[in-house]
Amino acid sequence: MQDQIIIESQNLEEALVTAVESISHDRLFILSDSNVERDVFPLIRGFLDKYEPVCIILPSGEEYKNLESLTIVWEALASGGASRNSLLINLGGGVITDLGGFAAACFKRGISFINLPTTLLGAVDAAVGGKTGVDFNGLKNEIGAFAPALQVILSTAPFATLPDSQLASGFAEIVKMTMISSAAEYNRILLEAQKNGLDLRSASFPMEELLSFAVKEKARIVKEDPREAGLRKILNFGHTCGHAFETLLLRRNTPVPHGTAVAHGMLVALILSHLRLRTDSMLIHQYRNKILSNLFPPLPINCDDTDDLLNLMAHDKKNTGGKITFILLSAIGSPVIDSNVPAADIRSALDIYLDLR
Repeated sequence: MQDQIIIESQNLEEALVTAVESISHDRLFILSDSNVERDVFPLIRGFLDKYEPVCIILPSGEEYKNLESLTIVWEALASGGASRNSLLINLGGGVITDLGGFAAACFKRGISFINLPTTLLGAVDAAVGGKTGVDFNGLKNEIGAFAPALQVILSTAPFATLPDSQLASGFAEIVKMTMISSAAEYNRILLEAQKNGLDLRSASFPMEELLSFAVKEKARIVKEDPREAGLRKILNFGHTCGHAFETLLLRRNTPVPHGTAVAHGMLVALILSHLRLRTDSMLIHQYRNKILSNLFPPLPINCDDTDDLLNLMAHDKKNTGGKITFILLSAIGSPVIDSNVPAADIRSALDIYLDLR
């Protein structure tokens, strides 16, 4: 896969102009949601007035990441006269960049698109890497395609409008990237936790540096393994159980942010790493006490949910040979891919997780 061009800028209008003018196109479209239209469009009013793109606005929320919304986008592109030479800007969080990327990948067999993530989670998790898709039959990202954005605009400017829960959700993915890639960067986060209890809004907190590390590290991994045949699988650390938590709570109409579910999924993965690989148990308690408990509330999950969670994990598309597959850690920065974990061990890990959280 070609290198994705990543533009780091605090001036959204300037970055958009630079990106749009560097890509040949006949018509310009922006896909966004109602929250972003309210909170972020004022930051790019000059760009909107100058280029007059066709704006496609969807309702905000994971529940709209579906085939119906996809159809709305395709219909808007068609009625707006989009051709194979048109350009779509996905301006929003992970729902918008996932759905918009898939819409662009399929429309007329593929049109160019730019991702401008407006959430920390979207910047780290969805905007870079080329995974696109929509939810289907109650399962996350069940239908999709690998289709990288031509350019990704990375800016912390829109994050000021995020509630604390959404900021923490995105930070979980940064923590994940340090855990699978760099003991030095992970220890930097632990040091920040010791100093200020992880005040993510503090002017002294190194958010831009940690975000830049996480995105560039993900881009490096994706370039080496664009279709998740090997190395890229490590990006799923915390996601096997995290997706199960997220899906179960969404079905119960008590949704939690994606990163929050993954943050708890990482604790389960660390427990399994100790049970299966004899990884130092100190990592479990260190993560739980210094990161998880500082940023993420307990999930409304109990021991009666174990069978439902196992059933959801059994349907995870990353499984191989009908076995539930986890990414584990032998140490910070040393992930182990394709760990097939028996249900009995997952039950044990979930019991320990419920006692620890």
